[in-house]
Amino acid sequence: MRFKVRSECKHDNTSEPSQWVEASLLPKGVPGTAAVNLSCVWHNLEYMACTWHPGENASSDTNYTLFYWFDGLESHKKCSNYSIHQGIFGCVFNLSFPKVTNTYPTISILIRDDSEDIRPVCASKNPTTLVKPATPRQVTLSKVNDEINVKWSESETIPESCLSYEVIYYSGDLDEASPIIVEKNSASIPSIVPNTKYTIKVRAYLKPECYSTKFYSDWSEEASIGENTDSTLHFVLIITIPIIVAVSTIILLVYLKRLKILILPPIPDPREILKRMFGEQNEDSQSCAKDESFVNAYDKLIMEEEIHSLILTETSESINSENENR
Repeated sequence: MRFKVRSECKHDNTSEPSQWVEASLLPKGVPGTAAVNLSCVWHNLEYMACTWHPGENASSDTNYTLFYWFDGLESHKKCSNYSIHQGIFGCVFNLSFPKVTNTYPTISILIRDDSEDIRPVCASKNPTTLVKPATPRQVTLSKVNDEINVKWSESETIPESCLSYEVIYYSGDLDEASPIIVEKNSASIPSIVPNTKYTIKVRAYLKPECYSTKFYSDWSEEASIGENTDSTLHFVLIITIPIIVAVSTIILLVYLKRLKILILPPIPDPREILKRMFGEQNEDSQSCAKDESFVNAYDKLIMEEEIHSLILTETSESINSENENR
């Protein structure tokens, strides 16, 4: 907190006041433990959601508490709906004023911990810069002649005169969207193409003369109307037809080649036939000659052995007989 003090004469309006003298009162706590990157959004003038990051020197078990106050409240209020997601703290609290207007009192926000080691942080927020309109719902489509009529639900908390809408539509499978800006909860898309599928979605934003916010609402769910030829089927046909034709051509060529061989077999070469015939005869004659010579040699050998054995036997016996006679 900062304080400034100066003095001036009470009854002399012509005198100049003294210069300001400043004094600061530093908060308790360790530096670097205070919450940082505080961000708040006032959703559809109904509830406020604030998020912040822990200080770089804060411990992992730090439990931050959010308090808020604005002119008109008897005492400050404490937020009780806390959440932590991926190290980011958040808290949501209801915030509404008795009368809907484009001017609201400044909201003071305090974030601190029960421990004195955690330094508190204070911030002041202008609510008119934090308003985010609700997402348009119940988007309905109808086709009349050559145009499409689009209608959606209105916000119940923001005046209709403060809202504008952006409508985008896709025709067929085109990635580029065509935007339409309207100031009421309905729109018409003229000159539609027959037999074409149209996909439409809507979002809302606030007029600057009512609120100085830059928040757009989230996009509504996509709604479609019309018929569109499935491009996936076209792609599959474009790919499969050439493949089928190529495979069929290959099969037909192979089949025709086999059929030609069956109907018109190749004529054998007479020279090859004669070579094979004479070659086989020569091989047979040579093999027969070899077999006969082998048999004759074998028989001759057997005969020689038999004859030789007989001659030896007779010689031995005659010698013995002569000795006996002597």
